[in-house]
Amino acid sequence: MPIGAEILLIAVVTAVAAALPGCFLVLRRVSLVGDAISHAILPGIVVAFFITDDLSSPLLLVAAAATGVLTVALIEALHRTGLVAEDAAVGLVFPAMFSLGVILISRYASGVHLDTDVVLLGDLAFAPFDRLAVAGVDLGPTSLWTMGGVLALNLTFVALLYKELKLATVDPGLASLLGFSPGLLHHALMCLVSITAVGAFSAVGSVLVVALMIAPPATAYLLADRLSAMLLLSAAAAAGSAALGERVAVTLDVSIAGAMAGAAGLVFAVTFLVAPRRGLLAQARRRARQRLDFRLRMLLVHLLQHETLGDADRECRTLELHRHLRWSPSATSRVARVAEERGLVSPMGPLLTLAPDGRRLAEAAVVGDPTGN
Repeated sequence: MPIGAEILLIAVVTAVAAALPGCFLVLRRVSLVGDAISHAILPGIVVAFFITDDLSSPLLLVAAAATGVLTVALIEALHRTGLVAEDAAVGLVFPAMFSLGVILISRYASGVHLDTDVVLLGDLAFAPFDRLAVAGVDLGPTSLWTMGGVLALNLTFVALLYKELKLATVDPGLASLLGFSPGLLHHALMCLVSITAVGAFSAVGSVLVVALMIAPPATAYLLADRLSAMLLLSAAAAAGSAALGERVAVTLDVSIAGAMAGAAGLVFAVTFLVAPRRGLLAQARRRARQRLDFRLRMLLVHLLQHETLGDADRECRTLELHRHLRWSPSATSRVARVAEERGLVSPMGPLLTLAPDGRRLAEAAVVGDPTGN
């Protein structure tokens, strides 16, 4: 397989593996905890490396998971005191843990491949050169096997505990009443985040793995109403961002991991703008429709009121409506035109009068029935 294809495959597998647990972080509104874990596991990795002197040792994953759970425990312990808010607890714990890891690397591991540049940015371009060989047979890049295993673990975890995770995420109280353990599931999820983060270290680094863990799920959240759809869309957004980022990096000769994170952010930004229901444009259209509907009802109520009072000749003149309603002439003309197009009003000489449907809606608005029934 060409090196470029191997880099692309590693990028896609890494992005999808990071996106799966990221969905639950986004839904639980603990994305900052994922950020904290991805940084705070560094001391565990460094200590495990000092013990084994092997970056591919499984002990690194174990140490990372343990450090991730410790980080979550410290954050929760600080938060439970009531003296520190949760976001402040995150801000206190993970910089301290990450700084400790950076100090250990700078002081004791400056002469080996485990350096701060690799930790922060990864070395995806060089990943295909670290090969896994068994009995002299080249099985491909080690990073691909590592992240493939992490992806398989994440898929298995989500598939086996899908209902439990869904319930504990949406309603922890109900999950507890039904005999589940939301706390245990939470810590298991944090272990999974830790393992995913350390597996992705060599590919995208600790900083950029956060983007791959949060941006695709956040994109999917804007598009999906069901957890299953969100997981699928998140995986698709992650894979697409990885492929787009890899192509941009090759074209512009820039960091692959940085381009992947940038692509993930771009995909989110576009979705944030044009998502059918939750995008900014959709919200703007919805607010415009609501504003128009409100003004239509105000116009209809005004016509009904003054028709009843008998002063319609003065209050319902088409050219004078904007003065009585205190709207701009252009806004008043637009609302009157839409009302006429919908058959709610009809002009009668210089006056604007209610049509039967308009009268029914106005009477319903007066009595507080928004449906007009």
